[in-house]
Amino acid sequence: MMRILITTGILPPDIGGPATYVPTIAKTLVERGHQVTVLTTSEPEHMNWDDSIHPSPVIRMNRRQKIWRRLTNYVAKILRYGRIVDVIYANGIYFETALANKFLRKPLVMKIVGDEAWERSVRKGWTQDSFEDFQRKRQSWQAEFFRRIRSWYVRQAQKVIVPSRYLRLIVVNWGVPEERCVVIYNAVEVSPDPTKAPELPQSFRNGQLRVITVGRLVPWKGVDKVIQAIAMIPGCTLTVVGDGPCRTEWEALAQRLGIAERVWFTGALTAPALHGLMSHHDVFVLASTYEGLPHIVVEAMLLNLPVIAAPVGGTVEVVQDNATGLLIPPEPKAIASALSRLIADPDERSRLASAGQTFALKQFSHHQMVTQTEEILKKVSNHAF
Repeated sequence: MMRILITTGILPPDIGGPATYVPTIAKTLVERGHQVTVLTTSEPEHMNWDDSIHPSPVIRMNRRQKIWRRLTNYVAKILRYGRIVDVIYANGIYFETALANKFLRKPLVMKIVGDEAWERSVRKGWTQDSFEDFQRKRQSWQAEFFRRIRSWYVRQAQKVIVPSRYLRLIVVNWGVPEERCVVIYNAVEVSPDPTKAPELPQSFRNGQLRVITVGRLVPWKGVDKVIQAIAMIPGCTLTVVGDGPCRTEWEALAQRLGIAERVWFTGALTAPALHGLMSHHDVFVLASTYEGLPHIVVEAMLLNLPVIAAPVGGTVEVVQDNATGLLIPPEPKAIASALSRLIADPDERSRLASAGQTFALKQFSHHQMVTQTEEILKKVSNHAF
């Protein structure tokens, strides 16, 4: 039996990969006899969120505090809960976890699903580079500062878990020795509950194709490209699930294109509501210009939705073009062309959906993911390298 502290930047009602992954891995580790505590950050209005559905204690920290107060609070909480555990498994708040662990000296495992330095630099306007260009090119002093911090905290871990071969190459280039970096594919469980899903707008019910995209509304997710594609296909509707800084801009784009009645922004949804809503759609589209390995694509496959996605990052380890989905450039004309193809050929939609579901069930096994993760945590906690 291990005592495990899991740190994460997001947890339901937030949406995103870690918000899906952490409750799943924590629940199964508890079922296997381990003691798990989850330490997460939350919006102020979610600080009293009902976490009774989780079998392990969940401690929430306000993410909207001033930076120095937030840093101090996070480190203090990690010190408090980390001192009694056998291993720390960081899925977020990496810097604070690594800093606290300089005092705790606990075995540390990190799961890295992206580059926080790049994401921050894009949000702050410090870089216009793509994810891959950001790794290669010299950046502004602000971006360079956060790149150094990112590389420092990742190198503090005894093992680094990544969800794709693509991301492993990236992390190794940050200075993590190859033997410390291991690929474990994510498993995803879907829990559709149509009773919790928001009701489709009336105008969506008779559309010739109901398209859905899900994720944080940030620039690299490319939702604007999907909206522009929808404008090219009369009668096609788009549901956008998620929230973020680009929402207002993208809602305005739909208005300018004259398709506001065909583009529905739902905001963030719980997993049962999201999966219930996805099951009422015909096609899933992901137009990101960067993905480590997209959980949401696997979820769409498991829900028997055909997938259209951009061939970037770890996405190509999930979507095999013309086999388990369609890979297209993340541009409006290419997206519109792929959607038109699926409108014209319902049999093709069924074939791609069936092949994708079969692939996801086989490749992204829950048992395999948890067993491999548990083995890493045990080895690190026992210092057996």
